[in-house]
Amino acid sequence: MGKVVTYYMTVVSPWTYFGHDRFVALCAKHDATIEMKPVDLGRIFPVSGGLPLKQRAPQRQAYRLVELARWKALLDMPFNAQPKFGGSGPELSARWILAAQEHGMRGAIDFAGAVMRARWAEERDVAAADTLAACATEVGLSAAAIATRAEAPEIAARYAAATQEAIDPAGLRHAVVCARWRAVLGTGQARLPGPQTGTIARFAPGLPGAASTRERHGRAG
Repeated sequence: MGKVVTYYMTVVSPWTYFGHDRFVALCAKHDATIEMKPVDLGRIFPVSGGLPLKQRAPQRQAYRLVELARWKALLDMPFNAQPKFGGSGPELSARWILAAQEHGMRGAIDFAGAVMRARWAEERDVAAADTLAACATEVGLSAAAIATRAEAPEIAARYAAATQEAIDPAGLRHAVVCARWRAVLGTGQARLPGPQTGTIARFAPGLPGAASTRERHGRAG
């Protein structure tokens, strides 16, 4: 059985943006297939003990900005901690990512990366169809086809199902709690240091070392 990483993610988490490209490179290095599942953290936080950003204590909000600035400097990545369109929600981009997957996971992963750059580095609105269309074109996908498919009821159902899977996993195998988790590949020797890659990444059950593939890093979105 090949190595498969289930990648629960959202484009509106800065930690997903910081880790996405490095996570993808790490999986490629270890010949691991990525199963990407956009989820709605707004539904996950209330049942996991987390809080949306605006509901956190002022001290925590302030420290979040300090930590984001530290990781921006460490990773030397373009990043706006308070983006112009920071209030834009993730639903439309999530549906576009799911639609893009039907044209190949590699393209969908690249598309997700482009969308996160648009939000966190380029001051573009990822809840706007024209921004998503530009991102799709940038990575060689058909924006028109993805836009049409993204409106299909089954795409919305897949988004809801992935979120519910993260909220209520069978036997707590997925256990999505927050937006920063550590992915450990195979034997536990390969790790992604620093900011994490999304809500969680885990190997499929039954792989060597699978019992140790989740390590809570203690950060929210």
